[in-house]
Amino acid sequence: RVTLLDLILAKLSEKNPVTSEETVVFLRLADFLVGCFQEKCQAVLKLTSAADAEDEEALVTIRLLDVLCEMTSNNGQLEHLQVLPGLLETAVDTLKLTHFAGKQTVNVFTATHAMTGQEEISHPAVGFKSHLIRLIGNLCYKNKENQDKV
Repeated sequence: RVTLLDLILAKLSEKNPVTSEETVVFLRLADFLVGCFQEKCQAVLKLTSAADAEDEEALVTIRLLDVLCEMTSNNGQLEHLQVLPGLLETAVDTLKLTHFAGKQTVNVFTATHAMTGQEEISHPAVGFKSHLIRLIGNLCYKNKENQDKV
């Protein structure tokens, strides 16, 4: 699943113009990925424990967030994603939960987390909160209703 999401991310990152047929496919894909993200976003909280550092569901959720950030960076898909019910709320709630988890114990979500070894620096969850903030910012871009919600 992570590899498939990497391929989708690579396709989204291409600078080639998208055909109208591809746009329709990406919009349907966006709906599916948003549903998956909303369903699985809590899985990333398992990464607060060192024992679950390689949890597959959490890794998929992180990659889903990367894909959604890229999709919301594209004006063609942004408007569609801005009006999807629950995406903004899910992103804000997940940000609150990860921030709270980081305050409870020292883990990958702790703001003052000391990077002592290469293993911690390359942890897949590093930057998860910043990607959530990017997604929230993209969803609020030129959208007064979403801005008011946040």
